[in-house]
Amino acid sequence: MKRSIRCALIAVMFGVPFCALADTVTVVTSFPKELTSAYKKAFETKYPNDKLEVLNKNTAAGIAYVREQPLGSRPEVFWASAPDAFEVLSSSKLLTKIGTGNPAIPQKIGNYPVNDPEGFYRGQALAGYGLMWNTRYMKANNLPEPKEWTDLVKPVYFGHLAISSPSRSGTTHLTVETILQGEGWTKGWEHLLAICGNSAAITERSFGVPDGVSNGQFGIGLVIDFFGLAAKNSGMPVEFVYPSVTAIVPANIALIDGSKSPDAGKRFIEFTLSEEGQTLLLDPKISRLPVLPSIYAKAPAGFPNPFTGNIQAKVNFDSNLSEARYYIVVSLFDQMISFRHKELVAAVKEIHEADKRLGGRKSPQLDEARKLVQQPVLDEKQAADRKLIELFKADKANAEASQAKARVEEEWAAKVKANYARAVELAKSAK
Repeated sequence: MKRSIRCALIAVMFGVPFCALADTVTVVTSFPKELTSAYKKAFETKYPNDKLEVLNKNTAAGIAYVREQPLGSRPEVFWASAPDAFEVLSSSKLLTKIGTGNPAIPQKIGNYPVNDPEGFYRGQALAGYGLMWNTRYMKANNLPEPKEWTDLVKPVYFGHLAISSPSRSGTTHLTVETILQGEGWTKGWEHLLAICGNSAAITERSFGVPDGVSNGQFGIGLVIDFFGLAAKNSGMPVEFVYPSVTAIVPANIALIDGSKSPDAGKRFIEFTLSEEGQTLLLDPKISRLPVLPSIYAKAPAGFPNPFTGNIQAKVNFDSNLSEARYYIVVSLFDQMISFRHKELVAAVKEIHEADKRLGGRKSPQLDEARKLVQQPVLDEKQAADRKLIELFKADKANAEASQAKARVEEEWAAKVKANYARAVELAKSAK
């Protein structure tokens, strides 16, 4: 049967436009297989003459991949949880305007726009950041259930936590940035360093944290909400809580400029925002927050609803600030935590032991040890320096900039290493 006749029959049978000829929609996403498989099946059922191809990449790798593809051969859709990633793509002229879409979707969630005001990307789901724990692990280790980020700095949680690296996970970057914006640069890093010093691992991918919590490898993980909610709703022995210092922001979807099949890409985007596409988010294995308020009427009892105020998100997330200092934050995290985790853990362990030995008494040595461990090597003013930001954002092909950036990171690394070693000495001698 000729393709045009076959398409016409499909149009009549399934109520799809005749112009919806066979196309492959390539989607670059960081989302887990449980979500992408559900959307692939539903989309291909609704549009049987289309095929959905999923390229699973972490957010940073996904942006790099799109940039590397020649015009006319790029994938159709970018789909991820990190709003600042879409700002990067938009500012790099890699997205095509798709408008604001369904008027039933609110313009804002709190003070945050659901869709890009310029029309380059749309909110497809909503996401918050919080704490997930294994109930059996907690009971076996006699650990109290945490409610706030700051709970995790306590000695009782030493060796029981896990977090991913923001350089490897866009959702972890948003968690880190939420803490920095909610608590302030200095206090935020103080808590992050203390939490990571209590952590058993810094995982390479974001899903390594919820998987580890679900199987009992870790007690508590810092995760994006759908990891915790999906595990709980799928029957795993876990709980999830939103701390008060959290943010609710859109997980976005966008049409990439210069793709092979832009019309098919638009078709998929519209499907994800339709009632059918939004209802898929309620699947227990997905458990994401829809942007279409009417869908919550179908949600199971106790399902979080950000439109009714039962998630108290105190952070008005600034995606422009997050995007501007993205490379600074991820590099600082790696230099202070990911690449020096063993030394950080050793220093935090000595501080905990010294505090216990002293019975909580004040000690100048212990105070100095804490300061050396918990103070970032860059203050907020330095992190906002335009020249430094541009240096870290420079193209990797710029050899001079790459060398200068490497020198800065080496200075940070040397300072961090010396600080942690000195902290161990001070904690051991504290009296």
